[in-house]
Amino acid sequence: MALLLALAVAGCGGTKEGPESNDKRGAALDCLTNQEHLNARLAGPDSIQIDNARTGPRIKFFLTRGEAEAAQFQGTAEGTIQSGSALIYARHNGDDLLKQVESCVDNL
Repeated sequence: MALLLALAVAGCGGTKEGPESNDKRGAALDCLTNQEHLNARLAGPDSIQIDNARTGPRIKFFLTRGEAEAAQFQGTAEGTIQSGSALIYARHNGDDLLKQVESCVDNL
């Protein structure tokens, strides 16, 4: 009975918004918004979008560093900056903004 109750309670967590606590996006999003004061938001299941979706930097998170490297080698991530298991799509943004983004992603 206790097991069924635990499973039922665990299943009720579907209304929580935002990344799970073990999701690196959560730590990066917190840093981007609260420390760097950037307009950042979750974008899909694996990314963070900063400012405008057409021109602002986007960070895509992979499970491993090797998976991020593979995306670059396959040609699907041209113009990106790799930081651990994440790729930062710079999109012609200035060095100052990219330094802010990298400072949050590099420490994950």
